[in-house]
Amino acid sequence: MIVASKGGYGRHPAWYHNLRAHPDTTVQVKAEILPVRARIADPAERRRLWPRVVRTYSQFEHYQQRTPREIPLVILEPRRSA
Repeated sequence: MIVASKGGYGRHPAWYHNLRAHPDTTVQVKAEILPVRARIADPAERRRLWPRVVRTYSQFEHYQQRTPREIPLVILEPRRSA
């Protein structure tokens, strides 16, 4: 999961829009490149995950308070490579 906070800025980060338009992508974890599909957490997932996000990095709560937009949580699900 990744957080589209942009530090609480009023607009979503550019990479968020790119993932919305092209959800099939790759991520690199150390030396391994993994194919993933990005999707936005649904409301129930967000309610469950947001407290975990804030516990991991409390500044996200401050970012959410700075902006009227809901900060998206982007789920990266493994996919088979083509």
